[in-house]
Amino acid sequence: MTNLHGYFTALVTPMRADGSIDLDRFENFVDWQITEGIQGLVPCGTTGESPTLTMGEQGELIRTAVRVADRRVPVIAGAGANSTAEAIELSHIAQNAGADALLQVVPYYNKPSQRGIYAHFKAIHDATDLPIILYNVPGRTVANMSIDTQTALSELPRIVGVKDATNDLHRVGQTRAASGDDFIQLTGEDANVLRFLQLGGHGAISVTSNIAPRLCANLFNAHARGDGAEAARIHLQLMPLHDAMFVKVAGEEDPSPCQVKYAAAQLGLIEENLRLPMVPAGIQTRRAVDIALHDLRTAYAHRPAGAMPQLRAVMG
Repeated sequence: MTNLHGYFTALVTPMRADGSIDLDRFENFVDWQITEGIQGLVPCGTTGESPTLTMGEQGELIRTAVRVADRRVPVIAGAGANSTAEAIELSHIAQNAGADALLQVVPYYNKPSQRGIYAHFKAIHDATDLPIILYNVPGRTVANMSIDTQTALSELPRIVGVKDATNDLHRVGQTRAASGDDFIQLTGEDANVLRFLQLGGHGAISVTSNIAPRLCANLFNAHARGDGAEAARIHLQLMPLHDAMFVKVAGEEDPSPCQVKYAAAQLGLIEENLRLPMVPAGIQTRRAVDIALHDLRTAYAHRPAGAMPQLRAVMG
């Protein structure tokens, strides 16, 4: 099986003002991520605005990511849906596009029982050939996959890991005890990456690494070689950016990915455009992101093809 350890970027989907996908920007962005040292890519996840993408668009983005990656890093394709039949269809699209693995989210909105969650993932498992990473994010889906359900699913041969976005670090040890050290654990919470790794996790699927892939990859590499001091230093350097990616203003959160798209636009990587019902970040959120970017300006010694002149202004 392809190595699925490390920092994986939950890729944004560049869009034009009319809402169409900007594949040229996407290609440049994917190549830049790899050049900067990121260990893997996740197109068509939450950060990629998957709920507003058509199946055709998802297939095109996955094919593009696979082609540009050219086996330099693995591609875990977001293929989840709240309809099991649709998730299977998306999984077939991802498989045919050449993805290395699937990311399958707990069904959202319809709020399935634990038995329903198990049946959903087992049906996808039985209908496809790729390794599957489960995705538990109760803050968005409402339904929370229990450790017992996750453990039962881990016994299926192609369910190989979990993206855990519960922010419950107790689950790392519980998962290791129930499913073994080889069951891959990737955190979906940027702010807890270091602690997650220290407790036995294997990496992250990250929003922040859209903006600072080299630093994120360096953190994982430092941890992997046993350099705890360097990993901690990078973690502290990244914390303001982690916070800015999910900043709350007056108690209200501008939902992701508006912050990361604003940040990427400030660096000249993409345009800021989002699809409704997502709207651009508010003024105070933008200020928080600007401050975080200024503090990290030394992280941008290398920029992708097509980056715009704003990058120099952000670097100061």
